[in-house]
Amino acid sequence: MAGNPPIVVHRISASGGRRVTVSGRILGLAHSDDATLELLHGAGITGTADLLADPTMVDWVGGRPHQYQLLELMP
Repeated sequence: MAGNPPIVVHRISASGGRRVTVSGRILGLAHSDDATLELLHGAGITGTADLLADPTMVDWVGGRPHQYQLLELMP
């Protein structure tokens, strides 16, 4: 994490998707980068996919960036 980014994409939920917050305000649950951008646009934050790659703006918590489903482990 670089500094204190205002956008946080939280860890993947057990059912899939990631909660998205801006300055602590919950925007919703996203299941893709496009859905994340839609939530941000609804909150008045404009940007393209480049925004999601900017560590000064977005903190991806508890998982790889741009991943929205838990990976299943092979038995």
